[in-house]
Amino acid sequence: MESRKIQAAEKKQSGMYNCTQSVLCTYSDITGLDEDTAKHLTQAFGAGMDNMEGTCGSLIGAGIVLSIVAKDKAQAMQCMRRIMDRFKQRNGTTICKHLKGVDAQCPRRQCPDCVADAAEFLEKELEDLNK
Repeated sequence: MESRKIQAAEKKQSGMYNCTQSVLCTYSDITGLDEDTAKHLTQAFGAGMDNMEGTCGSLIGAGIVLSIVAKDKAQAMQCMRRIMDRFKQRNGTTICKHLKGVDAQCPRRQCPDCVADAAEFLEKELEDLNK
């Protein structure tokens, strides 16, 4: 699979997609969802889970893609754990407010970069699922 992480980041950068939408809509063809449905399914996840207090929305998008593609709960959960671990290793956290630097007044990572990271790690898991 050719990487779509730049495409996902560009969706977020456009201001027309939240982080979750940016990931899910980028891979909507893989999930079998049309982009409008994917966008509507994820509109409540702007600013991460619980409005920046929880998990980065890009990771939520990756989890939705995995859940549809893997079709096996245990497999999807194992893949998601690896994505979360890689994301945390690269960014220091998976929590939206910490990534955005709400407490520190200085962002650790910009949203389009978080989206690109989640897409990169998702693609690795999708490749492994297809082996």
